[in-house]
Amino acid sequence: MANEQAGSASRSLLDEVEDLCGELAGTVRHTRTAHAGHAREIAAEAGAEGVDVVVAVGGDGTSSEAAGGLLDSRRSLSRRPALLIVPAGTGNSFYREVWQDRPWQEAMRSALDVAEPHIRLVDMARIEETGETVLLGACSGLAAEALETAAAVNGCSGRDRYQEATAITLRTFAPHPSRITVDGEVIHEGSVVLANVGGGRYRAGRFLLLPRSVLDDGLLDVCVLTGRFENAQLMRLVQDGGRTGQIDSDTEWPGAVYGRGRRVEIERLDGKPLTFERDGELVRSGHPRYSLRVLPGALPLLSPLAVT
Repeated sequence: MANEQAGSASRSLLDEVEDLCGELAGTVRHTRTAHAGHAREIAAEAGAEGVDVVVAVGGDGTSSEAAGGLLDSRRSLSRRPALLIVPAGTGNSFYREVWQDRPWQEAMRSALDVAEPHIRLVDMARIEETGETVLLGACSGLAAEALETAAAVNGCSGRDRYQEATAITLRTFAPHPSRITVDGEVIHEGSVVLANVGGGRYRAGRFLLLPRSVLDDGLLDVCVLTGRFENAQLMRLVQDGGRTGQIDSDTEWPGAVYGRGRRVEIERLDGKPLTFERDGELVRSGHPRYSLRVLPGALPLLSPLAVT
């Protein structure tokens, strides 16, 4: 399945993907998404029909929809199709999480042109208030507000566009009072810049917000950037996303709180709606609180043999 509206999709890319799939697989069916949520519908139908592999061409949103659709198919885990990602979006964080920045052609051959494909059962999460599933991660505050800003950013694309949007958002951003609870234990109560839950180590393809996260450990990681962060520190994070891997060290980034558990609750304490996103899509239900519960080993994923 291909999302032709994804950030870096092109006719030539889609043709190349189709050709390589035809070379490596016995029977291939090509489908284009026509509207928001269509990738989820296509994946659910494919799962119900018992196909072996779903190849999703698009960005993190397409990957998320495809994963959610496979979960919706209600096939037993042993009979659920495996997912393979071809990056064609803006951040492509989930592809990077699995394959680093290896060319997609190399990744596809590694996944399909072998006698015994390596299938990794990775975790997902569900938002209790909305029922929505999460593949890569979900975040409150700055990261979610930057998504709204990104729609008006011109002159750049991909990861650079989101980075620029985050820098613009910072100019007027104000932390909000929140409580973060992990498995019933409050790990932070006070002002919050953002609280990121996952899932994937990277967000927007560049920001290493969850350096300790493992895709298949049955746990959700959460990183909270509290109001102790000064604007200069936040700008440093925006300008050099790779350095955010240090946020789990309180000596390097005072004001960062890191936790891990099966259920994470983020609640805004002033009664206002919590700005929140999941897998790069804004959640517009207007709740002041969102609770995420892990779905251990829910997604069969074609991946390299070496787990990184």
